[in-house]
Amino acid sequence: MKTIEEITRYYGPQLAKAAFELGAIRLSPREPFTWASGYRMPIYNDNRQFLAKAGYRALICDAFTDMLEALDMDPRNIAGTATAGIPHATTLADRLQKPLSYVRSSSKDHGLGHQIEGLGKDGSYHGDTVCLIEDLISTGKSSIAAVKAIVEADGVVPYCLAIFTYGLDAAAQAFAALQPGCEAYTILSYPVMVKTAQEVGYISREEADMLHSWREDPFGWGEKNGFAKVER
Repeated sequence: MKTIEEITRYYGPQLAKAAFELGAIRLSPREPFTWASGYRMPIYNDNRQFLAKAGYRALICDAFTDMLEALDMDPRNIAGTATAGIPHATTLADRLQKPLSYVRSSSKDHGLGHQIEGLGKDGSYHGDTVCLIEDLISTGKSSIAAVKAIVEADGVVPYCLAIFTYGLDAAAQAFAALQPGCEAYTILSYPVMVKTAQEVGYISREEADMLHSWREDPFGWGEKNGFAKVER
């Protein structure tokens, strides 16, 4: 049986190249993007671009399937975060022939007011194990909120699997503080993404160094490099 490390080493570079091809990951350390927060950042991620090709959706599903096997987990339910995690949770649930649910960022303010869709009338997982599928782990806030919502609905969430992570300390600390615990694993890590980008000629060595320095201080990186925050 493959280990998680072997799986990510195999799938990670493939996914990085697909992300560059589709524009799911864009790198521009010399002319950074302006995020919604106003901070200037050298990377922009939109994993919805993977939906454009069936082969890449299948690649992501293959990786998640192998990761579950490596973790010796046979979940009773596959849950996706709304909205970007839903397509990949659906593909995985179909592959494994498992029930599917999805978790909103908050409860609806109309109708039945559900935050989680796909459960029975009582809105409970009834103690079932759930694998949460996320597209991106940034600071971890949205993933943590989804885990807590599932737990409140009587689900057990030992693992959160995601496509990509920036690898920020804030996310690691957020998951470490969860009780009951939930471990996060991603197909593509930030270091592998940067390494692959340099290997394929997308960025230079100097730009790779700039991208590594961003991860060390993401919210101070712009000011340090002469890119002031844009006030909204």
